[in-house]
Amino acid sequence: MAKDAKPRVKVPKSAAAGEVVTIKALISHNMESGQRKDKDGNIIPRSIINRFTCDLNGANVVDVTLEPAISTNPYFEFDAKVDAAGEFKFTWYDDDGSVYEDTKPIAIA
Repeated sequence: MAKDAKPRVKVPKSAAAGEVVTIKALISHNMESGQRKDKDGNIIPRSIINRFTCDLNGANVVDVTLEPAISTNPYFEFDAKVDAAGEFKFTWYDDDGSVYEDTKPIAIA
């Protein structure tokens, strides 16, 4: 498991009803391919973020499937329409079974 995985997200504190805002999400993750070996010659187990989702108040905003060629520390920037105050939920799924989450509130100005 990638113990060093750390999600970071940037969401505006508020938006006008119906406004489209830009969301930025990054997870610090070393993305091990399962093909490298450690200094003792043992294969380092595969650990790759294979899916990223973002929901606003339970409604899906983005759902991305990632392939093994994705870079270390995957970064996403996308737009979301905010119709009501609530909470963005960000979820990263690792193929080693780990799930990383973060949430950010947004208010209507």
